[in-house]
Amino acid sequence: MGIDNRKISAHASQMRRKAGSLVPLEVAILEALIQLRRHGTPEAHGFLIASQLRAIGDERRLTAYGTLYKALDRLAESGAIEDRWEDPEIAAADGRPRRRYHRITLAGEAARAAAEPIPRPHVVTDRGTATS
Repeated sequence: MGIDNRKISAHASQMRRKAGSLVPLEVAILEALIQLRRHGTPEAHGFLIASQLRAIGDERRLTAYGTLYKALDRLAESGAIEDRWEDPEIAAADGRPRRRYHRITLAGEAARAAAEPIPRPHVVTDRGTATS
């Protein structure tokens, strides 16, 4: 009996979940956007969000639940974030492709507040104390 790719979440056309619920990657993205805003960056492009996810220890979620950009699209569709494309002249002057910038909305803040806490891996330091 062969593997039915429709039953493997990475190959499924639609992720099954309760309406309005967030997968851990989406919660981590919202948390990253909140933290970036707290530090003076009100909107961020995908690479900066991925870097923030790495900084808070959530980079593994990028491959565990799909790609960053698919999750950003789902969050935008739900109204949790808003996005805008960078001015093409700015990108051309820098010699790179245009960036799409993302900003968390009030609905996104509420969704993050209502979501389950993000489980953090515990790391044992050389002194034997656990951190998260």
